[in-house]
Amino acid sequence: MSPRHVLILGGTTEARELAAALAAHPGVRVTTSLAGRVARPGAVAGDVRIGGFGGAEGLADWLRAEHVDTVVDATHPFAESITANAVRAATATGVPAVVLRRPGWRPGPGDRWHEVASLDGAAALLPGLAHRVFLTTGRLGLAAFAHLTDLHFVVRSVDPPEPPMPPHTEVLLSRGPFALPEELALLRDHRIDTLVTKDSGGTATAAKLTAARQLALPVVLVRRPPLPEGVETVPDVAGALERLGLSL
Repeated sequence: MSPRHVLILGGTTEARELAAALAAHPGVRVTTSLAGRVARPGAVAGDVRIGGFGGAEGLADWLRAEHVDTVVDATHPFAESITANAVRAATATGVPAVVLRRPGWRPGPGDRWHEVASLDGAAALLPGLAHRVFLTTGRLGLAAFAHLTDLHFVVRSVDPPEPPMPPHTEVLLSRGPFALPEELALLRDHRIDTLVTKDSGGTATAAKLTAARQLALPVVLVRRPPLPEGVETVPDVAGALERLGLSL
């Protein structure tokens, strides 16, 4: 009897944790697909595939060829096109699919959040609100802010960003998780007056929000894109394992 094959669309902490949990189960083959956008991804248990599939049709072909039994989309909450392709491929092949999405952040007492629907919306808010911006929206979205020539940006990224980007940009290369004391020090040392981030959720990068609250700084938060209609979601690794009929 061939092992049960689970494909994880990865790139998140939850994807690595799920791969490790599945790899520990006898009779389960786990493959994690990484888009290849990060030069040095963390270690992942099981098989790893790097690179895209060629859209929904390419993914559907791969599911058939590799006899995949279940797809778990554990990509970043803003990987909108990957999620859409996963749902389409799963529908086309009849392979069950589930989306693992950590809960989003919610404002607390003292937070000064400005929620927007896009990076362009975030950029439109900054003139008149900010002078020195801590920008943690990822290296691939800097073009939305490139026209803001009067503002100073501190950008944190795992890998070096590429142009276009704002002319006054300082890049910090770092990988989370980040603790509250270092986030407070970063905001103070760089004289940040506004934080711009995406609603990634989770704890690995949430300390920056606490730091902004303690320093009474405004936060421009980009909301998550909506999920495709009818998609099944779970909030954590335990939920994904339960959906697969397994346990930690």
